[in-house]
Amino acid sequence: MKITFWISLTIIFYTFFGYGILLFILVKLKKFFLGKRKSPQNNSELPTLTVIVAAYNEERFIRDKIINTLSLQYPKDKIKYLFVTDGSADRTPAIVTEYSDIQLLHSRERNGKIAAIHRAMKQVETEIVVFTDANTFLNPEALLKICRHYRNPEVGAVAGEKRVHVEKLADATAGEGFYWKYESALKTWDAELYSTVGAAGELFSVRNALYKPVEPDTILDDFMISMLIAQKGFRIAYEPLAFATETGSENIAEELKRKIRIAAGGIQSIIRLKTLLNPFRYPILSFQYISHRVLRWTVTPFLMILALLLNVILTFSTGKTIYGTILILQVTFYAASITGWLLEKKEIKIKLLFIPYYFVMMNYAVLAGIQRYFFGKQSAAWEKVKRR
Repeated sequence: MKITFWISLTIIFYTFFGYGILLFILVKLKKFFLGKRKSPQNNSELPTLTVIVAAYNEERFIRDKIINTLSLQYPKDKIKYLFVTDGSADRTPAIVTEYSDIQLLHSRERNGKIAAIHRAMKQVETEIVVFTDANTFLNPEALLKICRHYRNPEVGAVAGEKRVHVEKLADATAGEGFYWKYESALKTWDAELYSTVGAAGELFSVRNALYKPVEPDTILDDFMISMLIAQKGFRIAYEPLAFATETGSENIAEELKRKIRIAAGGIQSIIRLKTLLNPFRYPILSFQYISHRVLRWTVTPFLMILALLLNVILTFSTGKTIYGTILILQVTFYAASITGWLLEKKEIKIKLLFIPYYFVMMNYAVLAGIQRYFFGKQSAAWEKVKRR
């Protein structure tokens, strides 16, 4: 029982903190022994690229998105814009048609985002493809910063940075902003060690020649598309100076819905990318993938429950101070998260409680996502999350 408790606690700590610490140390050692990796330089011979935006009933954001997209810095003779609005029943397609520089693909049928992306990719003839969501806005230099990485033939995809705009008077969804800041640090170190582990759909790009269509029922299409390229032996670079900004979820219920979908997609991805679990075939990538993604999406939430139960038993059965101290810390943390939940219901906002509340919600979402995936209740179709 004691061994199980300490193993559980160690894995929990490693998943959320230990990997980040170890990764930071490994990157420092790599720089010391091998020298700092040269920063990618701006490329005078920029590749041709197509920006693809998949939009479903986005009339609220689409005009601003178009203006933002057309204002991005890139040689006009080397860039194309393709918006796909399949299934949209609002004014989204009509608004897109007002802009002659943009090619519109629209079908009344709603077959899911990945089906729309595959249909759009059949129209692409450029060297690079940049994917970005309809409700996110890119910084002016984003495309230039991304494409400079493709001077390196080892790079098969480039992930941009996701930034969540958090209002000063935000509720517990502010935890989303804290979470993405930490994720950005991990992605930066992952890329410096070897490769970023997957990309987020808000902003990422791939070499057109390496794009591989994923199954129509794929839930995390952005993650799968990028990791299939990594599976071929190419690196996924990370570019923090190319960023997509979006507002936080409208409320914690909307954020929970999004997290459950991601968790269900995570389990699906692990099953379909099982070859990446082989460290003999992918020594560094497997280490990064298991540490950064697999543990979070599988055993760690269960171990959190187990560690709490074993902690209670060991505290009262052994009487040792160390178990009592750890139990007090656990109870205090979970009490803080419950308090945050109760205060949010009363619309009382205390930022100190945002992080424990969001953390517990995130791990609950993993449990719910696993259950939803294995019971076949998770659709691959768009599940729009309401944002501020």
